[in-house]
Amino acid sequence: MPSHSYTYSFAPNPDWSRHLPPGPEVQAYFAKVTAEYKLADSIRFNEEIVSCVFEDGQWQLKSASGIEDRADFVIGATGVLHHPKFPQIPGADSFEGALFHSAQWDHSVPLDGKRIGVIGNGSTGVQIISALASRAQKLCHFQRTAQWIMPVENPEFSEAEKQAFREDAELLHRMQNDETLNANIERFTQAIVDPESEAMQQIEAYVKSNLENSVTDPELRERLRPNYRAACKRLIYSPDYYQAIQHPNAQLVTDGIECIEPQGVRTKDGVLHELDVIVFATGFHADRFMRPMNVVGRDGVALNHVWSVRPTAYMAVSIPDFPNLFMLNGPNGPVGNFSLIEIAELQWNYISQLIEKVAGGECREVSASREALAQFDRERIAAARKTIFGTGCNSWYLDAEGVPATWPWSRSRFAEEMQAPKLEAFELVS
Repeated sequence: MPSHSYTYSFAPNPDWSRHLPPGPEVQAYFAKVTAEYKLADSIRFNEEIVSCVFEDGQWQLKSASGIEDRADFVIGATGVLHHPKFPQIPGADSFEGALFHSAQWDHSVPLDGKRIGVIGNGSTGVQIISALASRAQKLCHFQRTAQWIMPVENPEFSEAEKQAFREDAELLHRMQNDETLNANIERFTQAIVDPESEAMQQIEAYVKSNLENSVTDPELRERLRPNYRAACKRLIYSPDYYQAIQHPNAQLVTDGIECIEPQGVRTKDGVLHELDVIVFATGFHADRFMRPMNVVGRDGVALNHVWSVRPTAYMAVSIPDFPNLFMLNGPNGPVGNFSLIEIAELQWNYISQLIEKVAGGECREVSASREALAQFDRERIAAARKTIFGTGCNSWYLDAEGVPATWPWSRSRFAEEMQAPKLEAFELVS
């Protein structure tokens, strides 16, 4: 996601180093916004909410450390990818080196000159390989399923460009709302919705050309070739993964993993890959959202029961029988190759209008009606099955029944829906 589009609309940043900045720079941006708006005093860090129960018209909150609080409204902004998924590999506890999930990186572990194994090749795994290929003595990338990779450039912003951003607010605003990027994202979402479209054919042509033209060894090229359609899994963007995996220090391992032993990873062909560090880039439990928090709505309705089949929310925002509780980047919302900051801002515009109904005295409680959610889900599921995500691959986009869980329409339709709630879809209790 281009850096200027990965900023809050109200907090542009003229000092991004490049079009696709590294993680520490993105984190520093969020820390800077927190400081500028003096938010730290309103945040309790490292505080897990374990219980959120609706009683007597308010939400009763309890934390793992024993803090109790009451709230008129609760916003579940927990996100999608935050519960790391660990693979069930026999012997993992026996490894004598350093082993950790990519989301819980141990920065005390030295990497230069080490023998490193990366298990998993989604967006994170690919980026790790690109970063470490020239640093490791040996770098093994354990691949279960090949990925389509979209080429992308990542140029730096010159000092002259950054100075122009500082001096010209309108130029910076245009960078945040780049018309070409927005048109490309809209075209991308239309390709997702219609797998037979010209836009999808172009995507497939780009990724196939990238593979053909970037990997010189025909045997390696075929091991890197997916057996499913482009974008069926989340499309990976990388300027240099194919170059990194061809580095003399790098090795693609496609044999299945048998177990982890004290000295490394043994694959099913009997080979022991001796390693000093193992990184699980194995993704997240994308169906958790607010769980395992115990969320209980009106009349004792438990969220775990409501979501026993699949997580769902009307317009990805509201759940029947959970009044005055709303979600940012909740289930069935747009997730993929675009800015979730923008999606959250669109949702906040929608949610704030619902809160105003209560704050203005029109009602005491507001939540989506059961009928509205049922109709939304029928339409969403029917549309989702026809998207590229439903064309036959296994991905974290799929729910437990194999239905794509993401927003199955265009980004422009989502933006339109978020302009104002359709109040007939909501239950307003006076």
